[in-house]
Amino acid sequence: MGELLDRATTQTYAWFRALADPTRVQIVELPARHARPMSVGEIVAAVGLAQSTASPHLKILTEVRFVLVEPVGTARHHRVNDAFVGCFPSAADVVMGRSAPSPNGVC
Repeated sequence: MGELLDRATTQTYAWFRALADPTRVQIVELPARHARPMSVGEIVAAVGLAQSTASPHLKILTEVRFVLVEPVGTARHHRVNDAFVGCFPSAADVVMGRSAPSPNGVC
């Protein structure tokens, strides 16, 4: 059996925990599918949540930078951080003990 991942590497991939909630997976998927920034109102309407419920999920996703926030006038629009999208296959490979494709330094 191979060695365990070192602590620094595991910390790098700890952002997976942000996707531990199905609602957050839906919130990330929504602007990714639409390929554009979306207002909180659009996200709330599509996911079927109250804004007070969606806001803590958006906060967690922005803290780990899965979702980026762009001010638009007095509103805030949320978009998927495209740099993370490319990290998913590599991160899964590393966590599962397989060789990752050559790193691009973003993940």
